[in-house]
Amino acid sequence: MKSAQKKIKDGFVGQKMIVLPPNIRRNILKNDLISRFHVVASGYFPHAAYHDRERKSGCSEYILLYCTAGTGTVSIGDKTVELGPNHFVILPKDLAHHYKSSLVDPWTIYWLHFIGEYADHLFQKYAELQQEPVFLAYDANRIENFERIFSMMENSFEERNLEIVNIKYLEFISSLLYPREVDLLTPPGDKISRSIQFMKKNPRALYSVQELASQQNLSVTHYSRLFRAKTGSSPNQYFMEIKVQSACQYLYFTDKSIKEICRELGFGDPFYFSRFFKKLMGVSPVHYRNQNKMN
Repeated sequence: MKSAQKKIKDGFVGQKMIVLPPNIRRNILKNDLISRFHVVASGYFPHAAYHDRERKSGCSEYILLYCTAGTGTVSIGDKTVELGPNHFVILPKDLAHHYKSSLVDPWTIYWLHFIGEYADHLFQKYAELQQEPVFLAYDANRIENFERIFSMMENSFEERNLEIVNIKYLEFISSLLYPREVDLLTPPGDKISRSIQFMKKNPRALYSVQELASQQNLSVTHYSRLFRAKTGSSPNQYFMEIKVQSACQYLYFTDKSIKEICRELGFGDPFYFSRFFKKLMGVSPVHYRNQNKMN
């Protein structure tokens, strides 16, 4: 237990956190624009092993936990749920809770503490979803938006800056609660860009075209047509090419066997992988590795 407590105290590599000082919070309460909704703390904990927080009397603010990788558990009252990638929860204020990261597969989370009259309404909308945690289709733009807002908050506690920050955080939470409605505002071409970014960040994954299309709220036919128009390839072909690019990295920088690389990238058949690799790269995986070692 002492070891765990020490690691919590030391924090997590790459972590970011902002907590507004009391005088700034008092000033916000005098601001008619943001007094009804404002964020008082915000942060990002990557690969947060030993992250474990229990509040037996709850917290005076609502707490948003948005997981992008790894897993953990969240207990509210006598109910416990698992929080995994692309899921979020909002903890009610003033209610006992306990959340902790998995030791085997530590989570990466983005989090907010927020309060105000509008915060009460937002939580009510969250409760109406009647699912906990809530699943969200992967969207790299969502993470980028959070990080941009966080950077703004980090830069200055000046009143004008905090007005913009809190308006943008309200927009961010709204995008979690109304994902389909917000998605309708996204041009179709941007959806394909998001899908490509998802593939590049998840080369080990196995996804059907149906799943990839569903992530972007498009039919398979429409998704495939847009994808080919943008890339000149089918979604499956493009994803396979990304996997081969990742395989090249493994072959060049590691001593993993071909079989191990296949397993890492979701190829069930090493012979199929080798044939596809040669078709795309012009040489077999073994030849590629030997060639680059010589160079």
